[in-house]
Amino acid sequence: MKRRDAIAKIMSAIDDELVLCNIGFPSRELYDIDDRNENFYMIGSMGLVSSIGLGLALAKPNKKIVIIDGDGSFLMNLGSVITTFAQNPSNLTWIVINNEAYGSTGNQETYAKNLNLKEMAKSVGIKNCYNYEEIDLNEIINNNECNFICFNTEPGNSPAPIIDLTPIEIKKRFIKSI
Repeated sequence: MKRRDAIAKIMSAIDDELVLCNIGFPSRELYDIDDRNENFYMIGSMGLVSSIGLGLALAKPNKKIVIIDGDGSFLMNLGSVITTFAQNPSNLTWIVINNEAYGSTGNQETYAKNLNLKEMAKSVGIKNCYNYEEIDLNEIINNNECNFICFNTEPGNSPAPIIDLTPIEIKKRFIKSI
């Protein structure tokens, strides 16, 4: 399974949750699969979608937040998993799509090929850590717990179109949807 297929499976479980997506091709694929005002497409700032998602989860405790991240971004901002554990927002589901590659820059290998990302999150104290294949995503998103999910896929990008919204348009429509 490729990342695009994983994003489609994730979005099939989404109702009115706010979805924040990692930079580059993941955002382009999400935009192509299911563009909605409640999606925030990260433009630049690799590694920070988890920090933005955590901040939003803390600011909007009555709204479910779903982060779609990549293994490269996860590894780039490991401090975010520790801060997520410390804050433990009950409305946050953080999904890391692990294709063991920096998909947006040419599919160079990441160190994730030698790591168990689920166990890394668990080792810092996040209680609810899962592999995607082992769960019912709808149930996890709605369990009122802080969740971490690793979704393993093959590397590769789909021919997803460029997002035809400016960063300002993305921000404005997302804020309006909140």
